Amino acid sequence: MTEMTGRAPEANSHGNRRQVLYWRLLAQLLDPEEQAALESASLAVVEDIGLPPALLDPRVSVDTTVQRHPELAAEFDGLMVPAPPSAPDGVEGDEGDKGSESDEGDSVDGRDRAAEVRRAALVSKVLLNVYAPGAGSGTVTAGQLSQWQSDAGRLERALGCEPGALRGGRPGQGAGRPDIGGGLVPGIGPELGAIEADLVKRMRLREVLADPRLAAQLTPSMSLIEQLLRDKGNLSGVALANAKSLIRRFVDEVAEVLRTQVEKSTVGALDRSVPPKRVYRNLDLDRTIWKNLTNWSPEEERLYVDRLFYRHTARKTTPQRLIVVVDQSGSMVDSMVNCTILASIFAGLPKVDVHLIAYDTRAIDLTPWVNDPFETLLRTNLGGGNDGPVAMAMARPKISEPRNTVMVWISDFYEFGRSQPLFEGIEEVHRSGVKFIPVGSVTSSGRQEVNPWFRERFKALGTPVVSGHIRKLVHELKTFLA
Repeated sequence: MTEMTGRAPEANSHGNRRQVLYWRLLAQLLDPEEQAALESASLAVVEDIGLPPALLDPRVSVDTTVQRHPELAAEFDGLMVPAPPSAPDGVEGDEGDKGSESDEGDSVDGRDRAAEVRRAALVSKVLLNVYAPGAGSGTVTAGQLSQWQSDAGRLERALGCEPGALRGGRPGQGAGRPDIGGGLVPGIGPELGAIEADLVKRMRLREVLADPRLAAQLTPSMSLIEQLLRDKGNLSGVALANAKSLIRRFVDEVAEVLRTQVEKSTVGALDRSVPPKRVYRNLDLDRTIWKNLTNWSPEEERLYVDRLFYRHTARKTTPQRLIVVVDQSGSMVDSMVNCTILASIFAGLPKVDVHLIAYDTRAIDLTPWVNDPFETLLRTNLGGGNDGPVAMAMARPKISEPRNTVMVWISDFYEFGRSQPLFEGIEEVHRSGVKFIPVGSVTSSGRQEVNPWFRERFKALGTPVVSGHIRKLVHELKTFLA
C-alpha cells in the first residue's frame, strides 16, 4: 500500500488515489476510529479532483450533499450499475496492467482513470453512509434513522432500483436490469432490512414514552423534541400523550425565556398628539416646579402652583404585520422550533399581526395556530427538500402595506430546484418596502451552513443573513416593531 502522508500520494497515479479512497472506506467500516493519515490523504484527493469535502462526512446525508451541490445529482443515480463490457480482452480489474497506466494521461487502454477516481469518491460516500451506522451499538435518534432511510434509498437508486425496492424484497425493480438486486449484488436487500431493523430497535424512545414513570424522567431538550416531532406519526395512546406533554414543557420553557427578551424591547416613540393622562403617577414634578418658579413668594417662602404638568406615556403603535416563513426540512429543526415559539410571542403583542408559513416542497399556512406554538409544531412535517418559490407564492398575498411589514425567512437557502426564482421574488418584496430579514439559524450554537450564492446576494441587497443566537433575531424584530 502507498505510504500515507498528510497529502495525496506524490505519484500522479489515479490508481493510487482510488486506493486511498477505498482503504479509507474499509477502515471506516471495520473500525469507526478515525485514521488520521487516511483521512487527510482522502481529503487531499477529493479536493484535488474538485469534489466537496462533505463526501467524506457520513453525518451529511447524500440528499443534503446533492441539494448543496446539484451538479452531483445525476452522478449518484445509477452510480453502481455495471457499464456494458467495452474494455479490450485481457483488461480486467480496477488496477489492470500497471505497466500500461500513464502518469500523465487520464485515459489509457480505453479507460478514463480520472473518472474512476471520481466514481470511487461517490461510491465511498453512499456505502459509508449506509453501512457505517450498522456498526454502532448506541441509541439512535429519529433524525439519524430518517437520514439512514434516505441514504439507503440513494444506494438503491445507485444500483438502478427504485427507493425501497431492495428493502421491500422486490429485487426485480432495477431500471432495465432485473438482476440488479438479486443477481449482481445478492443478499443486499436482506442486509439493508437487517440494518434498518437494528436502527429502529436501538431507538427505544417509543418504549420509554409508553411508560409514564420513565417518560416523566426525560428532560426536554432540542434533540429530544426533534425526535418526538419526527416520530409523532408512529405514536398513539399513552406514548403520544407523553410525547405531547414533553413538547409542551419544552415550548413553555423556551417561551418564558424568549418572552423576557421581547419584553425588554423599546415600546415605540412617545405620541405627543395624545394628551397625557392627568393622574398622579404621570405627574412631572420637576417640570411643574420649574414652570411655576415665577410664583415663588420670598416672604412666605412658599411656591404657588397654578398649573400642573404631566408626562406623556402614550406610544405610537402603528399596526405592524410580521410574516414568518420557516423551512421545515430536517437541517432546520432547531431554528424552526425557536422561530415558531418566537412568532407566538410576537402574536401576543398589541397591534402586531403575525402570519406563519412552513414549507418543504409544499407550503402550509399555520397562521390559525400561531398563538399556540405547541399546536403549530404538531402540524409540521419534518424532512424533505425545500421549494422556496412555493412558500413565496403563499406569503406575498399577505403583504398589504409593505412599509409596515417585516418578512422573516428562516432557511439554509439550499433550494430543491434553481435558486434564481426565489431570490428574484425576495428582491421584489424587498424593493416594495418590506423589511426582509433572511435567517440562516437562530440556535444556541449558531452553527449553520448557508448557501453562499444567497449569502453574497443578500449582502449586496443590504439584507445580510442573521445567524447565531436567537437574541440577534429578537433585536432585529424589536428595532422594526418599536
